Amino acid sequence: MKRIFVLSIAVAAISITSCRDKKETETTEVIREVRVETTDETPEREGILERTAKKVDNEVNKEINEEIDNIGDDN
Repeated sequence: MKRIFVLSIAVAAISITSCRDKKETETTEVIREVRVETTDETPEREGILERTAKKVDNEVNKEINEEIDNIGDDN
């Protein structure tokens, strides 16, 4: 008797939960692509070694250009 009673309650619970209307929420996502153009590399992406190397290269290039100009003046 207990088994029939428990079984009938289980079947009733399953039938009640399976008949519920499920609300389907429709979500729409808007994705916008934006093109970003940069003229030079941002310093945030460069490490300290790269930034220091660029500064040293600029200074060395200036000194080399000055020496080349001095050598050209001897003629």
